[in-house]
Amino acid sequence: MDGTGRIERISVRYLRFALYALLLILILSPLLALLWMTAVPGRSHEGPLPALTPNQTHIADRLRGHIAIIARKPHNAAHPREMAVVAAYIEAQLRQMGYAPRRQPIPGVPGTVNIDATLDPADPQAPMLVIGAHYDSYGTTAGANDNGSGTAATLELARALADLHGKARLRLRFVLFANEEPPYFQTERMGSMVYARALADSGTPILAMISLETLGYYSDRPGSQHYPFPLSLLYPNTGDFVAFVGMPQSRSFVRSTVGAFRDAAPFPSVGGSAPAFVQGVDWSDHWSFAQISVPALMVTDTAPFRYRYYHSEADTPDRLDYVRLARVVDGLERIVRKWALSGRL
Repeated sequence: MDGTGRIERISVRYLRFALYALLLILILSPLLALLWMTAVPGRSHEGPLPALTPNQTHIADRLRGHIAIIARKPHNAAHPREMAVVAAYIEAQLRQMGYAPRRQPIPGVPGTVNIDATLDPADPQAPMLVIGAHYDSYGTTAGANDNGSGTAATLELARALADLHGKARLRLRFVLFANEEPPYFQTERMGSMVYARALADSGTPILAMISLETLGYYSDRPGSQHYPFPLSLLYPNTGDFVAFVGMPQSRSFVRSTVGAFRDAAPFPSVGGSAPAFVQGVDWSDHWSFAQISVPALMVTDTAPFRYRYYHSEADTPDRLDYVRLARVVDGLERIVRKWALSGRL
């Protein structure tokens, strides 16, 4: 064999090796990316749930009462009278808890306002954690789950944490947003976008934001849970869990929150981060805070992928599981309290 033939054979071998290596990379890269996005600490609770505590029973009763009022009728910019009724109810509840609620009108959308309440820390310079939910309903729906459940959960977190006034090492800001639903979703008139931009313009230091979105429906039936591909490859097909979801820039916050929840609450949970092109990942008010580079996540029952009454007129208070919603709220209160007292997420 002459030198030229040997070189040609070696070249062919190297070429084949390079092609095989490239093929392997093309196959493994999406899988590795998916595992990176969905890796979260701790283990989800398995098996029967523990007995309900007296406090959780009281939370469930109050959640039921909130949602019965919030979700009586459609309430949004197209139904301004009922929107005003719900806003007044939210303000009255916050005042009863000792807060001083404030209104922020939404420019260009008469009759719609964001409502916030602040739990002031011991140190006036302490950074802020924003916890919020949209209180408008979709179209002609009453919006019991979307998003009466998130609104009620925000109110109950504000109630449970009110004893930290003047003691916390974080400033807690509870916000109820208008105009999350179409036609304002992800526009300049989305309530949370208006609110996030105002905070950014004020120079307020914001540690993170938690959006509470459709939290009230759970099922123990196998096959009750669905996902957009490729998430269906990794997550359970029974809709008995709560999910913590963020975009890639919030991955660290998602991971720490899931770990904290699993330490605090014996309740099934999943979590992960994914690009916005994955269906549902950016479908809430956390999207607005991500636009101003604040770590943000959504806590949700994944309603579009589980709740058959999503965005329908059958989204009424009788459809919800108030006991499991109370368990989730109690778990969230525990982790936020720990953060508030330590000053760290």
